[in-house]
Amino acid sequence: MKRTVWLWIIAFILTLLTAAYQRVTGPTYPISGKVNIDGKVISYSFDRSHGGNGDHLIKIKTDENDISGLLQWKRFKTSDDWESSSLVYKEGFLTGTLPHQPPAGKLMYKITLEKNEKLFPLNDGHPVVIRFKGDVPAFIIIPHVILMFLAMMLSARAGLEFFNYKPDYKKLVYWTFVILILGGMILGPIMQKYAFGEFWTGVPFGIDLTDNKTLLAVIGWIIALAALKKSAKPQRWVIFASIFMFIIYLIPHSVLGSELDYNELDKQQNKIEQGIE
Repeated sequence: MKRTVWLWIIAFILTLLTAAYQRVTGPTYPISGKVNIDGKVISYSFDRSHGGNGDHLIKIKTDENDISGLLQWKRFKTSDDWESSSLVYKEGFLTGTLPHQPPAGKLMYKITLEKNEKLFPLNDGHPVVIRFKGDVPAFIIIPHVILMFLAMMLSARAGLEFFNYKPDYKKLVYWTFVILILGGMILGPIMQKYAFGEFWTGVPFGIDLTDNKTLLAVIGWIIALAALKKSAKPQRWVIFASIFMFIIYLIPHSVLGSELDYNELDKQQNKIEQGIE
């Protein structure tokens, strides 16, 4: 098999591993666990992201109507009191709902099961944080995800070009840059607008790490592009941009993402109400 083919295979594998790592380490990946209630093992999975309209539905399969549950929640980073409601048993499941929040709004929630007056806090009693977002159309999400990981594969392949017999970086660098711009700087902001109501919440308007990661990756490849024209040894900068982007992609997705400030929202609401009065 030709060396070029092997380099593409390695780039593809690196991209798959990066995608899997980013998925499972992100703050929106569901939290799963099990609890033993009188010899019966009950599995649960708590979502940490809710897209679209409507309340968030929670379902726990128990198959026993003598197990009850309590759902508690409060707005994230507020001094609100905990609100609570009993889970409802229906057709083998305990179900409850979390009230819908504005885009980027977050709730903390926790669930405690009960049987024969014994309490069983799920997730060791630790609250789970869920972020709400608007509904993003599939025709935006799918090409965005495909292009972003295609950019990662091209970036890895550009760096691996160093190991080719006769390295030719030009096409790989240009394609990496173009795909990154399309996926990250065009479709990315459009998806952000659908989900959270803003096209861009990174520098200089905010600290959204996803936006800032994309910006840093673009800057890295701009440097590589400039090196192709002005540097006597552009491979150094291509390898730098490739490794830099790989490190960026290892940062879990949605860390320091868009987040609604409820305290500021309450202040604005109070001003509106006082103005009406």
